[in-house]
Amino acid sequence: MDERLFQAAVDGFRAHFGYDPALLVRAPGRVNLLGEHTDYNEGFVLPVAVDRAAWVAASPRPDSTVRLVALDMGTEATFPLDPIPPRQGDWADYPRGVAWALAGAGFSLAGMDAVLTSDVPIGAGLSSSAAVEVAFAWTWKELSGLPLERTELALLCQRAENEYVGVRCGIMDQMASVWGRAGHALLLDCRTLAVETVPIPPGVAIVVADTLVRRELAASEYNRRRQECEEAVQILADYIPGTRALRDVSLEDLDRFGGHLPPTLLRRARHVVRSNIRVLWAVAAFRAGDLAAVGKAMKYSHLSLRDDYQVSSPELDTLAEAAWEVPGCWGARLTGAGFGGCIVALVAEEAVPELARHLEEVYQARFGRRPTVTVCRASDGAQSVKRAT
Repeated sequence: MDERLFQAAVDGFRAHFGYDPALLVRAPGRVNLLGEHTDYNEGFVLPVAVDRAAWVAASPRPDSTVRLVALDMGTEATFPLDPIPPRQGDWADYPRGVAWALAGAGFSLAGMDAVLTSDVPIGAGLSSSAAVEVAFAWTWKELSGLPLERTELALLCQRAENEYVGVRCGIMDQMASVWGRAGHALLLDCRTLAVETVPIPPGVAIVVADTLVRRELAASEYNRRRQECEEAVQILADYIPGTRALRDVSLEDLDRFGGHLPPTLLRRARHVVRSNIRVLWAVAAFRAGDLAAVGKAMKYSHLSLRDDYQVSSPELDTLAEAAWEVPGCWGARLTGAGFGGCIVALVAEEAVPELARHLEEVYQARFGRRPTVTVCRASDGAQSVKRAT
């Protein structure tokens, strides 16, 4: 547990509301090792909940008002629960959207005073939005006594982002935030929502290097990629009975029927189909202790995201290629939606200093600034940290 953020949330709540919070909730961000852009295609992903998290300190109110303070931004928001206002285009759309989704599912919500703080960087591909959504959903679950299990909570958070905020994300980010387990990656089947834990061997570090390029294109291009995948499915369904998502298309199917797709749609489909195979290959390799095979899958994934899905950038390519050059780094790739944000590298713990030095040196030489390099640990998912006695 991050004692610094814990204390910041408590102190911030006292400073703004003048009394102690009844509850503290922590919900982690995530880094995805493999399976980028497969989640909304009902495929497989391999995320890790990380030790960067959103924290909410809260207490219930006797009325239906929600008063929120974002400590890191120094801004406040107040809104009623009856009715919940429409999207405003600000940070509070995430908690408002969560309230909207919970209310739409028939749950009665308590008003609350709450403060938010987070060390999940915004726009870096570590899913800061899902961490905030899950943190607030978990807070309402506790304060309102809602009978929500983890997967249902994740689905409602996804609905909030899809239908209220307006970003058509898949389910991976929210599921990783609720189901994370320390020392493990998560194999998530995005069709069945089955989750399997995959142990990360001792001596393995997960290094995240941030390009510091924020993803201005990510939302619009993300929605475009999703639409392109749906268009590919519509065409392939005429030739492959029972196809409802690219999850249902095999490499053999693509070889046989891919010629019916326009070139751009073929590239998108090829990335997704091969990425699903890479995830399952990497899970088997993790369980066999074959980290070289996991790293190879990560490298192929980056090349596919660069060439077939076309969501990389010069900054991401530079960091990934620099990481591949370091002895002890098994693999590296962009992580997140793309167009900026971070790469993730799988590296031997003893090689971390050399990896960080090399990434900083190469990036500085090309772009005139240093990336932010962070060693992440696999973390537990959403949890209540403190309750009133």
